[in-house]
Amino acid sequence: MKRGPTERIKVLQTSVWNSEAVIADALCNGPELEYRDGSGNLRFSRWRRFMGSYEVPALPAPMFVVQMGGKSDVRFWDRDGWSEATTFPGAATLIPAGHKTRWLVDGELDVITFSFGAEDRRDRAQAEFSTFQFAYCDPLAAALSEQILGEMCQGAATNDNDYLNSLTAMLSTHLLAGRNVAGRTRYPTSGFSSYRIHKVMNAITADPAKSHSLTELAELAGITESHLCRVFKEAMGTTVHAYLLKARLDRARQLLSRAELPMSHVAELSGFSGASQLARAFRQHLGETPSHYRARMF
Repeated sequence: MKRGPTERIKVLQTSVWNSEAVIADALCNGPELEYRDGSGNLRFSRWRRFMGSYEVPALPAPMFVVQMGGKSDVRFWDRDGWSEATTFPGAATLIPAGHKTRWLVDGELDVITFSFGAEDRRDRAQAEFSTFQFAYCDPLAAALSEQILGEMCQGAATNDNDYLNSLTAMLSTHLLAGRNVAGRTRYPTSGFSSYRIHKVMNAITADPAKSHSLTELAELAGITESHLCRVFKEAMGTTVHAYLLKARLDRARQLLSRAELPMSHVAELSGFSGASQLARAFRQHLGETPSHYRARMF
């Protein structure tokens, strides 16, 4: 239920003017769930919105945001238009103090916000969260946020809950320590998925002979292995493994044009374990043997 103008004025007169109050006033509605730790210094809130464009004024203190659910097409206003980059469930965003934001939501949006109340924490957060960072991966922060939200949904959001206080303290320590390495870079200039997919594609193409484990490629992209598999298949119409195999076959065909290169070396330089594996892959995917392919080249 939205607040009317009179009720909004009453809220502002009786509430502390913190970041959550600013957002509640802008949205004409407060958070669905909220929790303050035992000291009252840390605030954790859950917000759910639906399709629309939302403007949020500059916040008095930095805020950490994690999308918990909803669609993957949430954008922010970037100077003169909506960002090409989009957020997604599990993505984190850092909003510095004094930074106005505007959001475009295409469908339901479910997010949590985490902010600092005490002056000493706020000063540290101010230094740590000095740059707007959009839709990056911080797996630990996302996992802690999900655990905190789960406890809140079970009715455990009381100030004397030691477990919740420990979780929020851990999240605060993690964020203020600047451990979110993936967030040190600014948001990409292209769409989230394509940006990371191209990093994976370029790495494979540059050196097909490398092992390129799924774990390594996911770390390179800054997302989980399951998320990489999903977005890669959606964007490319093939799996990461199939793309790697194709890159190795392409490299092998290039090497086969050098008549002096032994077949075992062709296999090694293109990422196959041996000449027999190379021959098997050639027959299965290209319908001929490497030797036949080389003979056609000369």
